[in-house]
Amino acid sequence: MEFSFGMVALVFFIIALVFIFKTINVVPQQHAVVVERLGKFHAVLAPGLNIVVPFIDRIAYKHSLKEIPLDVPPQVCITKDNTQLQVDGILYFQVTDAMRASYGSSNYIQAITQLAQTTLRSVIGKMELDKTFEERDHINTTIVNAIDESAANWGVKVLRYEIKDLTPPAEILHAMQRQITAEREKRALIAASEGRRQEQINIASGEREAAIARSEGERQAAINRAQGEASAIVALADASAAALRQVGAAIREPGGMDAVNLRVAEHYVDAFGKLAKTNNSLIVPANMGDMGSVIASALQIVKSQQPDILR
Repeated sequence: MEFSFGMVALVFFIIALVFIFKTINVVPQQHAVVVERLGKFHAVLAPGLNIVVPFIDRIAYKHSLKEIPLDVPPQVCITKDNTQLQVDGILYFQVTDAMRASYGSSNYIQAITQLAQTTLRSVIGKMELDKTFEERDHINTTIVNAIDESAANWGVKVLRYEIKDLTPPAEILHAMQRQITAEREKRALIAASEGRRQEQINIASGEREAAIARSEGERQAAINRAQGEASAIVALADASAAALRQVGAAIREPGGMDAVNLRVAEHYVDAFGKLAKTNNSLIVPANMGDMGSVIASALQIVKSQQPDILR
């Protein structure tokens, strides 16, 4: 009897432990647990310590409330210009309603994956090949908006979609590469021609400025020469006038006329002496022998011009 009583106590102890284990349920942070009672949805357990009724309540589903990246398998899409394009992307989503995620769809991950693929094919089919490389942001936004509307019934929030790779066929890729190379060569030729054009403009501008500078220098030099010559003429005229005034003053002095007679006679004789040494032909007065009359004539001219000299 004692042995049987101990066995029964042990059984009850084990049952109590199982009951306690089934009753207490700890939910981690950023997780949600869906509990069914007698096969029907009962509650969603929040993070922390939760009490359930053993053998009546059953933990049916467990969900992570963290942001989940989902790799969407690559697929071939047909663009608007009938070009095949292999597209590979990744989808980011988050469970926001554990009850709908459990009962809204049999497999919400597969559902949003298929919806992302069909939406991607629809968006790519409306665009030409070149636009698909330029409009990645537009494609991503369109897919997110289309999936998020349907995913709300599954308790899922689609956060964003990113295209990882766009791969056209090999022949299209080679043609695009040739086009890019030709475009770069064209830009290089245009840049070189623009450089030569700018060089010619710079040379012409420099030559024009140099010619202007030379002409300005020549003009200033001519002005300076003219001013110098004018100053020299004025100075010479002033000197001649001063000399004539001095001669006039000397003539008015006592013995001035005798000096003039002597000076005229000396120049007269000297001039005819020089003529005798050359073979020049000239007309001379008939009375060359009468030297006194010639000198008297010259003196008469000097006297007649004396008032002018004095001026």
